[in-house]
Amino acid sequence: MTIEQLNAADRAAFVAAVGFTFENSPWIAEKAWERRPFTDMEALHAAMLDAIAAAPEERRVALIAAHPDLAGRVAREGRLTAASSQEQAAAGLDRLAPQEIARFDELNAAYRGRFDFPFVICAREQTKASILAALERRLRNDRATEIETALGEIGKIARLRLRDAVPA
Repeated sequence: MTIEQLNAADRAAFVAAVGFTFENSPWIAEKAWERRPFTDMEALHAAMLDAIAAAPEERRVALIAAHPDLAGRVAREGRLTAASSQEQAAAGLDRLAPQEIARFDELNAAYRGRFDFPFVICAREQTKASILAALERRLRNDRATEIETALGEIGKIARLRLRDAVPA
């Protein structure tokens, strides 16, 4: 859909077109729809980020929790969303050696144990080595910092997904 088509769409069609951009969280597109018309994709993205910023902390944490572990069991079982599958593959996470899988599993478990949500990073902008380094580094953050960092990464993921879905 073009931005013009999105601006003219009813709520259901709008959410069907861009609701996937935030992992399993169509409520963000539903809130953004109320702010139409958008001048461009960046304005749409900003409206979506505003919806997240206005949400209570438990809803923002639920957004983070909607993301799968990187290179985790869900990925290995082929149960990722199409977008997540492509993004993890772009970073090489679909081609890990057994020892790399074990390291991801170990760090993902430590991260989830510390913060009670999965580690989120914009995989399309990373390599498997940089993801592992970020995971190790971010394990030292406090929870508030990590919530904000994860939401920032989710914003990057959504921007790239929107660019793929909405022609300029």
